[in-house]
Amino acid sequence: MALAELLSADQIIPEMKATERWDAIVELMDLLVARRQIKPEDRDGILTSLKQREETMSTGIGFGIAIPHCSSDRLDKVVAAFGRSTKGIEFDALDNAPVKFVVLFVVPKNQFQTHLRTLASIAKFLNDRSVRDQLASADSAEAIMKVFRERSGQ
Repeated sequence: MALAELLSADQIIPEMKATERWDAIVELMDLLVARRQIKPEDRDGILTSLKQREETMSTGIGFGIAIPHCSSDRLDKVVAAFGRSTKGIEFDALDNAPVKFVVLFVVPKNQFQTHLRTLASIAKFLNDRSVRDQLASADSAEAIMKVFRERSGQ
C-alpha cells in the first residue's frame, strides 16, 4: 500500500517538534487521534504495541528514515501518519544517523501480508534519494502530499 493511498495532508507534520524516538512516535500517534484515525480510548494500547516493537529493534532503517509500526485488533483499516524533521530525531537507527522522515503505521491484527507489503512499499519508496530530496525541500504538508502522489506511480 503506497503512502499516497494511506495519507492525506492532515496526517502529515511538516516540522516535528520531537527530538527523540519515543516523543516522535507519541507526536504522530496524537495526530492520528486528533484526525479521528484512532479512537482516543485505543491510543495507549497501540502506543504500547509500538513501543514493544521498537524495543525489539529500532525501526530507524537508515538514510534518515524510521518506520515505526505495529498491528492492532482495534482497527479495521491501515492508518498512517508522516512526520518530517529538518533538525533530525535521535532514533537509535541502524546507521546511527538522525532520522528526518518518520512514517508511523498501524495495521489491523491478522493482516500479516498487508503489514509486510505496506512496510516494504514505504521502505522502497523512501529508499529513493530523489524522493527524500523532494520531501526535504517541500514547504508544507500539501507539498509533501504532492510528492507522495506524483512519485508513487514509480
